[in-house]
Amino acid sequence: MDNKKRVLFVCVHNSARSQMAEAFLNHLGYEKFYAESAGIEPGNLNPYVVEVMKEISIDISNNKTKSVFQLLKEGRMYDYVITVCDKNAAEKCPIFPGKTVRFNWSFEDPSKFEGTKEEILEKTRSVRDAIKRKIEEFINEIEV
Repeated sequence: MDNKKRVLFVCVHNSARSQMAEAFLNHLGYEKFYAESAGIEPGNLNPYVVEVMKEISIDISNNKTKSVFQLLKEGRMYDYVITVCDKNAAEKCPIFPGKTVRFNWSFEDPSKFEGTKEEILEKTRSVRDAIKRKIEEFINEIEV
């Protein structure tokens, strides 16, 4: 892992967007990156997110939500900290020491989706696919 860039994805509850981003980067960029995710106020893993990730053969069902503040207390260092929530929530994210580059990628929050199960799944798939595209761009743009 020494030569891999360390990336932390942060959102409010670490229940959806950051979990998907972590899974995609570890799946698609495993040669160049090591990703983790955490939340400002960790909650429970979103079952719709687990389901739509499983549809594309990525199983996150055993993932645990983590606190970004706990990772900071543990002295974890990251090359990139990427918030995947809206700008207001992202501003609550702590500043990690070292030469950390911060990005904010704003994605809709699947926990706020309403409608039938199929409508919620469809909206969640849309967020999943948008996150995947952004991760692919990130992998191609970042030199390791």
